[in-house]
Amino acid sequence: MAELDQYWVALLGWAAAAWMCRARDQWIGWSRSQPWERLRFVANSARFLILPEVAIPNLASKVLTLNRRRLADDWHAVYGHRIALAKTFVDPARFAGTAYRAAGWHGLGFTRGFARHRHRYVHHGHPKMVWVRPLDSASPMSLAAALVPDHLQGGTPPMLDFNTLNWTGPGGLQEPLA
Repeated sequence: MAELDQYWVALLGWAAAAWMCRARDQWIGWSRSQPWERLRFVANSARFLILPEVAIPNLASKVLTLNRRRLADDWHAVYGHRIALAKTFVDPARFAGTAYRAAGWHGLGFTRGFARHRHRYVHHGHPKMVWVRPLDSASPMSLAAALVPDHLQGGTPPMLDFNTLNWTGPGGLQEPLA
């Protein structure tokens, strides 16, 4: 919840990321198998509400920005690992996504209009806008890297970053191992 002068002004709810989201997966650059291994590093904004009696200019983008700054640490405190990306769906029939745009989120396009219902996907015909917000500048690269960076897994920083290691080029590791 977001408070101002000890009054609730907004409510936010975060949940696990959607199993399938083509726009998100393509933007990250995931291979076919990576989403199943890496979805735990993506949080989905399941609910965001400015309370009806509250009318404060720019409140929505301010709440989104302040919440984003603490989201990875809060997630780590509860689940034992950090997250790298926040994502949400916005119904264009009801909202334009203005608060997300103002808070620095990136619009990736639209879903195909399906929803998960009882372990299968059902076409409902109402595509939603997909918005994402990296929680640090390296988030998309971290999520698509060959190995998951240790800072996401909750451990201590690695002595060697295997994602930047030269494997096949001149002087790469593959040559002496051969």
